Amino acid sequence: MEEIKVLLVDDEEEFVTALSERIEMRDLKSDVALNGEEALKIVNDEVTDVIVLDLKMPGIDGMEVLRRIKKAYSNVQVIILTGHGSEKDEKESRRLGAFEYFQKPTGINKLVQTIKQAYKYKTKIEKTMVAATFAEAGEFDTAKKIMDDDK
Repeated sequence: MEEIKVLLVDDEEEFVTALSERIEMRDLKSDVALNGEEALKIVNDEVTDVIVLDLKMPGIDGMEVLRRIKKAYSNVQVIILTGHGSEKDEKESRRLGAFEYFQKPTGINKLVQTIKQAYKYKTKIEKTMVAATFAEAGEFDTAKKIMDDDK
């Protein structure tokens, strides 16, 4: 499997550092951002596959980060992981395109499994987009081959 690039965004430095270490022990590469501004800069500068995002942060909050990420990079998958969320927040997160919504604490194995599912979904979207481009150009055999790969 390809290396999954995960961005962890949370203003609780000890929590996010420990989470990063635990994720990396499970063979996932992770970067850390301590606020929304930092997260947006990292996503603009580097390839990011999946973001694990807190909602309540000073400055640009998680909901606004989610909104901006999905607008600029719709294929990047975002998992909300918050300790201060509500049903309203969950509904709004999903409406904005969050892949999953979890309340803290969430088990590390469940989170890692969800990150892998989000990555698989992201790659499927990207593969479909490439295949569609070939199909639009009349290259139907190539489009079919792309979609048939990795089945």
